[in-house]
Amino acid sequence: MIQIADIREWRNHDVVDQDSKKIGSLENIYVDTATDEPFFATVTVGMLGRHRLVFVPVTQAVAGPGYLRVPYGRGDVKNAPSIDPDGVLPAEQEPEVFAHYQLEYTPGGGGERRLARR
Repeated sequence: MIQIADIREWRNHDVVDQDSKKIGSLENIYVDTATDEPFFATVTVGMLGRHRLVFVPVTQAVAGPGYLRVPYGRGDVKNAPSIDPDGVLPAEQEPEVFAHYQLEYTPGGGGERRLARR
């Protein structure tokens, strides 16, 4: 799994699915605010000039030489909730990102956000 200290070195590396098919390039990491551990990655997908960032969980990802393999199919990831390349995930969209991967969403005890970009 990607460690927080390694984020800069992993940016722009390929993100591949369980069959080693390229999904896109790693753009950023969102951490779980309760644990400060990496939880989701944003992956650049789309054609030149029409890029968007999709979310994929990294809790079970495996890092290899020059790639990050996630245990999800390419189609599942490409159809995940997305933001513009310069965008930020709005708080009200967090539950949608979790739901896409059938993950339980629980906001912080005081209603605070669950994800923070690093």
